[in-house]
Amino acid sequence: MDEGNWLAERFEAHRPRLRAVAHRMLGSAAEADDAMQEAWLRLSRSGADGVENMGGWLTTIVARVCLDLLRSRQSRREEPIGEHLPEPASDADPEQQALMADSVGLALLVVLDTLTPAERLAFVLHDMFDVPFGQIAPVIDRSPAAARQLASRARRRVRAAGPKPGVDPVRQREVVSAFLAASRGGDLAALVALLDPDVALRTDPEGVRLGVPPEILGAQAVASVFAEYGDGARPALVGGFAGAVWAMGGQIRVAYVFTVADGAITAIDRVANRERLRELDPVMLDG
Repeated sequence: MDEGNWLAERFEAHRPRLRAVAHRMLGSAAEADDAMQEAWLRLSRSGADGVENMGGWLTTIVARVCLDLLRSRQSRREEPIGEHLPEPASDADPEQQALMADSVGLALLVVLDTLTPAERLAFVLHDMFDVPFGQIAPVIDRSPAAARQLASRARRRVRAAGPKPGVDPVRQREVVSAFLAASRGGDLAALVALLDPDVALRTDPEGVRLGVPPEILGAQAVASVFAEYGDGARPALVGGFAGAVWAMGGQIRVAYVFTVADGAITAIDRVANRERLRELDPVMLDG
């Protein structure tokens, strides 16, 4: 068997895992396919002489391709992280980390979009695919300690925004319904009462390009937004949970994903990306 066919077989054998890495890194099935194609082109040009761990080596190639795509996609600058930062303590046991990784669904793809490319790569590779920091570090041109710090920073943001185990969908629906009713009435006090004091209203990159702030923090600030503009939000099922949408001409243009904990809204994610909207499959409700 010639080297080209051998490389193709190895690549195909690892394709399911590699594509899963690309999809989590990029949050887009179409971009994941593009990344896989580019990774194969790089592999076919460079060959695999002296490679002992083919799976790890291919993962690194795909990660580099995804990192390039993320950096070209995002306009904001990545904050430099110093090599002097201390090693963070492990902030979750393996069982909790696995539970958190499994819980990262469609809504949290919005959160991943708020991370810097390096943070996203470190978090996705380590927490979701168990890639060691020693392998991640050269991909992002950092030390293993710095890569660990990036993943820890991303992990804290994902935990803060992610769905909580044991969330009650009935209670979530009650809180969201009350919030939308208060929005339609412009009742600022009622809105504030339903929001966690540290609530975050986040907008995906597509929405930011339309002129919406990427993040608004605090109950008073978020409530003010919905008191002024919330009358256009329609109740909907978004990703199977109570949410809201904004539509024009009968077509849904924006979806709102609500995270509720202890009877209060802790995060609202505003999704404008068309592919993400298709994945969330929002359905408008009467009311």
